[in-house]
Amino acid sequence: MYLPPHDPHVDDPMRFKPLFRIHLMERKCATVECMYGHKGPHNGHIQIVKKDEFSTKCNQTDHHRMSGGRQEEFRTWLREEWGRTLEDIFHEHMQELILMKFIYTSQYDNCLTYRRIYLPPSSPDDLIQPGLFKGTYGSHGLEIVMLSFHGKKAKGTKITGDPNIPAGQQTVEIDLAHPLQLPDIENLRDFSELSRIVLEVQEQVRREEQEREQRQEDEEHSQQAASQPASPLGGEGAEGEETAAGAEGTAQDKAPASQPFVLPMGVISRNEDYPRTCRICFYGTGLIAGHGFTSPERTPGVFVLFDDDRFGFIWLELKSFSLYSRIKVSFQNAQAPSREAFDEMLKNIQSLAT
Repeated sequence: MYLPPHDPHVDDPMRFKPLFRIHLMERKCATVECMYGHKGPHNGHIQIVKKDEFSTKCNQTDHHRMSGGRQEEFRTWLREEWGRTLEDIFHEHMQELILMKFIYTSQYDNCLTYRRIYLPPSSPDDLIQPGLFKGTYGSHGLEIVMLSFHGKKAKGTKITGDPNIPAGQQTVEIDLAHPLQLPDIENLRDFSELSRIVLEVQEQVRREEQEREQRQEDEEHSQQAASQPASPLGGEGAEGEETAAGAEGTAQDKAPASQPFVLPMGVISRNEDYPRTCRICFYGTGLIAGHGFTSPERTPGVFVLFDDDRFGFIWLELKSFSLYSRIKVSFQNAQAPSREAFDEMLKNIQSLAT
């Protein structure tokens, strides 16, 4: 299992923890050992469920228990997972979230189902190289997000989740067709000024979506009324040319000179060591929800590209900032066989989470 570094050090390397191991024997036999817990390897089981999916089961879960009971197990988990003790965490809400995560993760006792995840395919037109990133999520600590590009959209999909937003959900969506022009550094400190700029773009995006829906309805009516197919086909061709031109314009605008950057007053960041210059910003939306993924909604925000390996997202409604840093672990045999296979995988992990 690959674990993120301790919160909030997103630039630190990933941590590694063995969960099980397989001994290949003669005559095509094998033994499986569970590595979970602190009492050494013990008897386990692995089952191939179907293609790209398998399950592990511990046959001796008593090896996972500690003499001090659940309290000792929780304190040990806290030191390993967070690099601190409960006494170090003064915020009551954060203590509650950490306890929820411990209860949720420890109940499985290494009886888990694994499904293959493909790394996102890349294109020369991508803003940066897609891939896996470590990100700060307030009191939830560090989580893993997959950044992928889909035409005029970029998506950040959670690979690890929390009590509010589970793994598989699309945590952020970036609208690459709507870059944001930040105010000068002094005005950027004013949260209300940044909020005004973002909400204006949000309204523009809403109007464009309404116009697009209206055009689609008009085209459907035209197709139904027309006796010859030439007219609607011609309309589609004209629209396609306009879309291509728009995409080309976006690509040309994506790499301006760097500009000074600072978080507005009142925006909370777990990591104050964020870059003070950025390349470009885009309008985006972030997914928020209550505990148990209740009442999910997409809210406006700002995607901030710092460099090839780091980006950020300002959650406007939460007045919070997430900093993301690229995971540089080399995963073998993780490339998607095709764009279609990757898109299908994204759909599948989101449906599992839902």
